[in-house]
Amino acid sequence: MVENIKSQMRKGILEYCILSVISRQEAYTSDILEALKQADLLVVEGTLYPLLTRMKNNGLLAYRWQESTDGPPRKYFCLTEDGREMLNQMAEEWQAVSRSIELITGQN
Repeated sequence: MVENIKSQMRKGILEYCILSVISRQEAYTSDILEALKQADLLVVEGTLYPLLTRMKNNGLLAYRWQESTDGPPRKYFCLTEDGREMLNQMAEEWQAVSRSIELITGQN
């Protein structure tokens, strides 16, 4: 049961984390996966690709193709203006939720 709760909590913040990673610089899928892994948010490609596609279709991300010496061209993602606005709104909401949880749990 605890694992299910942890999984649901992580899913709820995954888009925010992805936007945050991409906001630093253009990112290839493996770069995004590595950043999430470094933060102990283990995500598999099968979860990430549909999220990236949905975020792109919603106008939050754009991408460009870059040739690779190691194989096929790579897709590098960046935030659109709408993506930056969404990231800012999510950051504000995260701060509000964090404050509320700290108040309720007494962990301030």
